[in-house]
Amino acid sequence: MAKHGKRTTAAREAFAGKENVTVSEAVSLVKDNAKAKFDETIEVSMVLGVDPRHADQMVRGTVTLPNGTGKTVRVAVFAKGEKAEEAKAAGADIVGAEDLMETIQGGEINFDRCIATPDMMGIVGRLGKVLGPRNLMPNPRVGTVTMDVAEAVKAAKGGQVQFKAEKAGVVHAGIGKASFDQKAIEENLLAFVDAVSKAKPAGAKGTYMRKVSLTSTMGPGVSVDIVSATGNA
Repeated sequence: MAKHGKRTTAAREAFAGKENVTVSEAVSLVKDNAKAKFDETIEVSMVLGVDPRHADQMVRGTVTLPNGTGKTVRVAVFAKGEKAEEAKAAGADIVGAEDLMETIQGGEINFDRCIATPDMMGIVGRLGKVLGPRNLMPNPRVGTVTMDVAEAVKAAKGGQVQFKAEKAGVVHAGIGKASFDQKAIEENLLAFVDAVSKAKPAGAKGTYMRKVSLTSTMGPGVSVDIVSATGNA
């Protein structure tokens, strides 16, 4: 416990007085203080000037990070026949239809992304209460309801990240690992912020991007200068 306390204290001291720093300084601070015994995830959190309870202020989308996430993504696909074979060939971890629905209803969810062909949505729809709260429900707006299951599987495996504004207008995602080099994390951060910026909904009023923060799994967070984060510095 003492060791953990010293590490936390040292990290807090390193972050003291640091606010609205450049992307480069934020990445350096977070990376240098990610000292857990495992490879910590680098996470970005953004506070947006939207109220997602209104349909015209919902922010959601996907972005393929240039350097991947460093995470092994397990993909489940709802498909039959030829499309099921395409999904398997593309590297899907779990493929099924009614059988997969029953597995999920039984409480077994061994995947991070769920994809479905349009004809399977009648089955998938019954899983809304299970998949919805976990942000796993297939959705055509983010490309997870599609006939091109092979491309969707490859995208999910290749560093594609989904994002969706939560109740307070907060969007967050893992954008890499502490073991990534500085430049790779910076590029991923800029790509993510750019994607969220482009997803600005028609109903957003006033300041859209209010705060950008960077943290690691076990470390403190630091706020990032928005001008720097949007690549306009």
